[in-house]
Amino acid sequence: MTREQLYLQLHAELPYASTIETEQYIERQDGSLEIHQQILVERPTQRAIVLGKGGVRIKEIGARSRIELASITGKPVHLYLHVKVKPGWDEDREVYRDMGLDWVD
Repeated sequence: MTREQLYLQLHAELPYASTIETEQYIERQDGSLEIHQQILVERPTQRAIVLGKGGVRIKEIGARSRIELASITGKPVHLYLHVKVKPGWDEDREVYRDMGLDWVD
């Protein structure tokens, strides 16, 4: 959902040089879900685009993702997003493995 929101809201502003890593997925005692995710981009300029002026863009991405996730799970969702610059993330085999994809040499 978060990756979908990135592309829906950023359109052509952000090239296909980003991915989402889910760091934590916790079911709280009150029945809600706590999800921590990192949005990985390759350059600082891309980070600025994802954050938006005053953090407006990342807040909107989070809000819409949260609504979609809550709708799918039927539970309240606490979503924490962080944007990290990680040059060469697309060459990291672990990132692909975490997405359920095989690395092909």
